[in-house]
Amino acid sequence: MKEYKVIALAIAFIIGAASTTLVKSLVDNIIMPVITPFIPGGAWRTATLTIGPIVISWGAFLADLINFVIIALVVFLIAKKIMKEEKVSKK
Repeated sequence: MKEYKVIALAIAFIIGAASTTLVKSLVDNIIMPVITPFIPGGAWRTATLTIGPIVISWGAFLADLINFVIIALVVFLIAKKIMKEEKVSKK
């Protein structure tokens, strides 16, 4: 029985890595082009905020933040569904 759990974990890891690439593509090619017109200068990857000698690159951070939120939401929804199925099957 334990060998099936290891296989499931390996499959989950592979699918997780593939979904990370998919989410990154979603953010870079669909979400950010919609947001780009609202960013001064239009170049969201290189968008920066300069405060004296300090330069904050917030464009790349925004893209990574959106990636993280989408991935976390998907993982949360999957975990919630799995936990719900576990509770039903234990009864």
